[in-house]
Amino acid sequence: MPHPSLYFAKQISEQLQGFQPEIALILGSGLGRIANLIKTPHIVKYADIKGFPQSSVAGHSGRFVAGMLNGKKILCMQGRIHLYEGCAPQTIRDIIHSFKHLGISKLIVTNAAGSLNPKLPSGSIMLIDDHINLSFTNPLIGSNDDDIGPRFPDMSNAYDRDLRALAAQTAKELNIPLNRGVYLMVSGPNFETAAEVKAFGLLGGDAVGMSTVPEVIAANHAQISVLGFSVITNMGTGLQQQTQSHAETLSAADHASEKLAKLLPCIIERL
Repeated sequence: MPHPSLYFAKQISEQLQGFQPEIALILGSGLGRIANLIKTPHIVKYADIKGFPQSSVAGHSGRFVAGMLNGKKILCMQGRIHLYEGCAPQTIRDIIHSFKHLGISKLIVTNAAGSLNPKLPSGSIMLIDDHINLSFTNPLIGSNDDDIGPRFPDMSNAYDRDLRALAAQTAKELNIPLNRGVYLMVSGPNFETAAEVKAFGLLGGDAVGMSTVPEVIAANHAQISVLGFSVITNMGTGLQQQTQSHAETLSAADHASEKLAKLLPCIIERL
């Protein structure tokens, strides 16, 4: 049997019927509406790809949407896979490496995140400058595929500085407020305690979530340039009075995604 990344890429390619994407877009919780901007879409359900993990979280449709967006060929993951669903980090690696086999050179990742910074309110968008991996695992654990990337990949430019500059300039021109900060990942699935939120802030985190980092590590390993955004859906425990809920996350992400839906196509057009 071929390597899972090649197996996934072959099946996706067959279902796309000759369409060859150049940019991949991963949409987080409550952000699936952005996929509706893609023109003449090809739909590929995860369930129709043999061996592909299924998303089980509300707010994640579980399908690829491929097509044109502002003149660029896009492959969009409308719903991602999380470690807390029982998915091995190596499976997330295989998904990202399948993008490499498809000829994708740029990856845009989005997520819904809680704020660790009182100056980063709910409803805002954060351009990810860097990340802290507190999931205590890594998608590259195991044998290395030297044809994809090196055993010890460099992470000094994990979120491509040129793409970040482009995003910041585009947001400025569109008059869309864009915060910048460090994304901190935990495995989940519980929301953080007040003590954890305080500790994460002291470590240098500005937003906390349960995704994104495995994809970014795997993309850097495969020499795929990454641009990342967090939609801030709530203040972390201890920074707000009410309790946390996934329903709150989805509602806030849906509202904030309007701004991201305006920003992303303009960025993509300039890539």
